[in-house]
Amino acid sequence: MLMRSSLVLVVLTAGCGKLGQVGRAPEFSPLEGSAQHYAMYSANLPEDVAPAAPSDASSLWTAGTDSLFGDRRAAQRGDILTVVIEIDDSAEISNSSGRNRSGQQSGGLPEFLGIPQRINESLPDGASMADAFEMESSSTFRGSGNVARNEQLTLRIAATVVEELPNGVLRIEGQQEVRVNFELRELVVTGFVRPIDISRQNEITYDKIAGARIAYGGRGQITDMQQPTYGQQAADIILPF
Repeated sequence: MLMRSSLVLVVLTAGCGKLGQVGRAPEFSPLEGSAQHYAMYSANLPEDVAPAAPSDASSLWTAGTDSLFGDRRAAQRGDILTVVIEIDDSAEISNSSGRNRSGQQSGGLPEFLGIPQRINESLPDGASMADAFEMESSSTFRGSGNVARNEQLTLRIAATVVEELPNGVLRIEGQQEVRVNFELRELVVTGFVRPIDISRQNEITYDKIAGARIAYGGRGQITDMQQPTYGQQAADIILPF
């Protein structure tokens, strides 16, 4: 009874949380307190090196990052780079298996110091120790499976270097939210990158991100309509049928 009451309380609490969003657009996730926010404010952004005097009045060369040949790639905590996500994957798997087995056993005790004959006298008609038991068994199994998947996704997102690891690898995090009317689109990417894999355009493709975690989804009225209600989700978990 206590467990049932607790379940009802949890469902009602979750539902009341949604009621507070009635008639309101979904709110953006706060950046304050996130790893990106901490990286930005705990370490200064890299400052350009004071440009050196050109060797000639018509020379284009300077030592700063704003020069024609300056390196503008992200290299330390607080830097920003662009992550290019272009996924075009397809996979198809099909397999089948089968199993068939049969067995038969029989046994008896026709003679053993005359004991079976004495036992036969007390057995019902037709029963005999010579054919004490006989067993037969068979089993058949057939299984098949098929998986077909096709995914296409093209996105770009700015990510922040939130940590420099001792081996020189950079940990990045990026979050992008776009709200249109009452629907909020979310894109999140995290992972580890090598500075050498960052292009001269300060971009890196998703397939060069180790431990990449990419999430693309949304929140809002349309998303809510595509999800089962809390009661139905709870019933699907609890009910054994």
